[in-house]
Amino acid sequence: MEKEKFELLSVEEALGSLIGRLPANHLQRNYLEGELHRIAAGIRGEDRMRKRFVEFQPKEEFHVLWNIGLAIGSWKTQFDGIVLTERCAIIIDSKNISGKLHFDEKTGEFYRFNNSDVKGVFDDPRIQLNKNIRFLNDWFEQKKILLPVSGLIVFTPKNCEFIVRPKSKHICKVYQMPEYLFQILKAFPLVADPPKLLKLKKQIIAAHLPYPRTPICGKYSVDVRDVRKGVFCAECQTYGMKRIKKSWQCPGCSHRDRQAHRLALQEYFSLVGSHITNQAFREWGGVESRSVATRLLTQYDLETSGESKARKYSLKK
Repeated sequence: MEKEKFELLSVEEALGSLIGRLPANHLQRNYLEGELHRIAAGIRGEDRMRKRFVEFQPKEEFHVLWNIGLAIGSWKTQFDGIVLTERCAIIIDSKNISGKLHFDEKTGEFYRFNNSDVKGVFDDPRIQLNKNIRFLNDWFEQKKILLPVSGLIVFTPKNCEFIVRPKSKHICKVYQMPEYLFQILKAFPLVADPPKLLKLKKQIIAAHLPYPRTPICGKYSVDVRDVRKGVFCAECQTYGMKRIKKSWQCPGCSHRDRQAHRLALQEYFSLVGSHITNQAFREWGGVESRSVATRLLTQYDLETSGESKARKYSLKK
């Protein structure tokens, strides 16, 4: 029997799940809700950026890769986007920072004033872009790829305003991105023997390293003992479904769901830890039978280690 593929929840889904499993008066709840709002806004901004990218249609061949991770030895870098053209590679760095934005050329500081006119200082995104350009140049050099590298910083919030803007780097808003990409492209002459872009694209994809995920409780220092256990009922939005005759039933609304344990397992891996035992799964999902828990765990394509009661189930790398 072929096992089902299994993946973590998205960061947004995992954070929402954690908030839902915490008591209403938990000390970190307000902070976590603020984090969820920030992450959701960032995702919406990146979606707007990708939709706007369709307006970039140069006459020559090009390819775009989103959310790519590469490594040179122990040096690992994550790229929001890489545009491959026959003239150059363009790194896209997206920034989810709203408000009135200031780039101070004298001090090298980058800061913003939010809607309440409160000042916040951030890392200068130009420094990060320079590091990413240097990394990709080195990566290309190692692979003997002759292609210059440039970059573009895209601020994705709708309510951002450049008050003081540097002239030395390509920095824009989402609606300006296609025009800036064309400007960068024009600055690079077409070489006589450009690299085969489809081959380069496949080479980058083959080398891609997914960004390592830390369980949400560990990332935000939330005590696992504060997290409510139980299987979630999608009908009445409560926890505590019971295992009844190869299915799950909610004692509150009587809703049944044969696959409700899948979400519970995804939540455990996303929130609590990178591996789970039979006993831990029974405690998390409220399963009484060891054999039933084993059957549910072995339904998915997970790595196993150890024997008998010490067996651990982990996500495949």
